[in-house]
Amino acid sequence: MTPELIALADYMAGEFENKAQAIADPAWYVHLRLWQKPVPLFQEDSITLFAEQANALYLDNPYRPRLMRMQAREDGKIQVQYYIPKDLAAVRGAGANPARLQQFTADDFELLPGCLLTVTWQQLGSNSYHFKAAIPPDMKCCFTYQGNTQQVNLGFEATAEEFLSYDKGIDMNTGAAKWGAIMGAYRFKKL
Repeated sequence: MTPELIALADYMAGEFENKAQAIADPAWYVHLRLWQKPVPLFQEDSITLFAEQANALYLDNPYRPRLMRMQAREDGKIQVQYYIPKDLAAVRGAGANPARLQQFTADDFELLPGCLLTVTWQQLGSNSYHFKAAIPPDMKCCFTYQGNTQQVNLGFEATAEEFLSYDKGIDMNTGAAKWGAIMGAYRFKKL
């Protein structure tokens, strides 16, 4: 594990919210709670987080559960591979319940081909970084939900102080954004 990979996992792990952004611009940003918690999967070569989020008014109804498997590549770069739960109901609410995260197995999740981000970084100081992750331009992240194929454009930035999510759903016919970070990143602060 490289120092950069360890720092990225440290910056991304935790509980976050975008309250200040939602208050400042409520027309475009819903007040969200985001959980990104370590899970003991793929430990031989990576650090993996379970992520889900909820509207702050409905914390008992989280959505968008996923795994983010972060790995240092041989070329020195970091990649983040996304996985989706095979049974959404079985994992719902696990972000706020760390004991449940220990029960997950790799068989509970399915790899999402094309949902692979490349992470670049800038070192800001001793053990201080600014990370930026995006899907390469030649890839598309798609998955099937309730019988429909969905496309999502994934991306984020992370520092010790802030996590920015650029995730947005894409209309597969027009290429236009349908939901998510349409007007810019969701700006999350760690709680």
